[in-house]
Amino acid sequence: MPRKKPFSVKQKKKQLQDKRERKRGLQDGLRSSSNSRSGSRERREEQTDTSDGESVTHQIRRLNQQPSQGLGPRVYDPNRYRLHFERDSREEVERRKRAAREQVLQPLSAEVLELDIREVYQPGSVLDFPRRPPWSYEMSKEQLMNQEERSFQEYLGKIHGAYTSEKLSYFEHNLETWRQLWRVLEMSDIVLLITDIRHPVVNFPPALYEYVTGELGLALVLVLNKVDLAPPALVVAWKHYFHQHYPQLHIVLFTSFPRDPRTPQDSSVLKKSRRRGRGWTRALGPEQLLRACEAITVGKVDLSSWREKIARDVAGATWGNGSGEEEEEEDGPVVLVEQQTDSAMEPAGPTREHYKDGVVTIGCVGFPNVGKSSLINGLVGRKVVSVSRTPGHTRYFQTYFLTPSVKLCDCPGLIFPSLLPRQLQVLAGIYPIAQIQEPYTAVGYLASRIPVQALLHLRHPEAEDPSAEHPWCAWDICEAWAEKRGYKTAKAARNDVYRAANSLLRLAVDGRLSLCFHPPGYNEQKGTWESHPETMELVVLQGRVGPSGDEEEEEEEELSSSCEEEGEEDRDADEEGEGDEDTPTSAPGSCLAARNPYALLGEDEC
Repeated sequence: MPRKKPFSVKQKKKQLQDKRERKRGLQDGLRSSSNSRSGSRERREEQTDTSDGESVTHQIRRLNQQPSQGLGPRVYDPNRYRLHFERDSREEVERRKRAAREQVLQPLSAEVLELDIREVYQPGSVLDFPRRPPWSYEMSKEQLMNQEERSFQEYLGKIHGAYTSEKLSYFEHNLETWRQLWRVLEMSDIVLLITDIRHPVVNFPPALYEYVTGELGLALVLVLNKVDLAPPALVVAWKHYFHQHYPQLHIVLFTSFPRDPRTPQDSSVLKKSRRRGRGWTRALGPEQLLRACEAITVGKVDLSSWREKIARDVAGATWGNGSGEEEEEEDGPVVLVEQQTDSAMEPAGPTREHYKDGVVTIGCVGFPNVGKSSLINGLVGRKVVSVSRTPGHTRYFQTYFLTPSVKLCDCPGLIFPSLLPRQLQVLAGIYPIAQIQEPYTAVGYLASRIPVQALLHLRHPEAEDPSAEHPWCAWDICEAWAEKRGYKTAKAARNDVYRAANSLLRLAVDGRLSLCFHPPGYNEQKGTWESHPETMELVVLQGRVGPSGDEEEEEEEELSSSCEEEGEEDRDADEEGEGDEDTPTSAPGSCLAARNPYALLGEDEC
């Protein structure tokens, strides 16, 4: 009788996992291998995917895995629109980890924060986005899908053939998500390109601008969103920068959470109420967007109902009540149409019939985490679209009638290929923070551009004398933050630096550690932009002028914003169903009186 082979505990655990997956009816052979540092799940898929064919040899990492809902061809696949990024090699991850431990951080000058769009996207190069190939109604569904897959593989091959993986940024490799963009562009009369004011160049692909305004002949409205997170002078500078380089743009300033001019600016309670509140009718920018749409339609569509709605929202908005639940109950039922269709399966080609049936369709496109769904909620006046801080939360395009003559269309976030550093993409909220394999270099990228150690009052882990100067590396910052917050590993009770790094990245994405990039030449002309007439108008609109008439200091504002709990509702990023109930606010000035502004932070989601 042959001797039995040893059967380890890991093999037994894997056997039990396979058995559970078979019982749940999973047919894609998913295996989960836990990362001891991150706790995230790496998935290995054996099924064929339309966006990752054999012609592309690069490994693709599929994020935001969701459990299957059953068997059969008609069952909806929740993983159809997952984020597909190029996987970092194990050697590259280890190299970055060593650099985070060894490389001493040096503060960089303000000129480094100036971003030129030509350096990011290189207009005219292969850094384009996939176009839908020509098709006709005589083609079958299989022929159409095969043609699109071949075209998409050629698109990926050109990009990976022209640039190495080290130079390329993360960008979407899932054809299904690009099909959602095609469908939204085909049905839209006006396209809104939403960008984050902290780094609008990152979210503005020139190829999309040329395609929409040139080939499609549509009007493109650039929405500079989250203007409450940037200095007014910087907002005005970015607005003039895009006007100068892209004259066909209609530019709108927007934020779903403007500042309350009645609340004293010397208290952290303002930040808490602004972030916790559900008062979508406070949004700043719907009036500008209406004027832009009126200039585009030129009377071809009756937009008087939209103007009347804005007037009702302004009249009914109460700054003292931030829940917004009463308003939602008084209004009629929400008629939300969520489209789960595949553009390749429907014979709905670009007919270019503008303003069909007297209705203008406004498509909202952009990168993940720029606030597309929050913008729709701000226009409607209440929460009708689910929003989240997690990139890829919106999985398919959704339509909503703002008024009988205005239809909004929310497109999933799409990441266009560029030459951006991947650390900057992480700080911009493009990559899911919970699934980052190596977050330390992104923390170092942040700490070399803003004084993270000073803002958080961190003590060097190797410093015996707090007043002494010690060189910092990215790993030291994470370890110091873990020590300050009490993040410990489960078994050895060591400082959990991975969790601390995730916490710091979340603070940056949420705007509590504010990293804003500048247009070229901004630092030389900073005084001009600060005294610009439009800057003072924006200061008044944002409510940045305190009772004494003086403008607030940005650093104090950043520190006070951190006094709210991390697990609470974030701006443009609250999970559906979370944060519905208001929590009591602390007494005014209680947080500012604390020695460490971050001491009152609650348990964050790492």
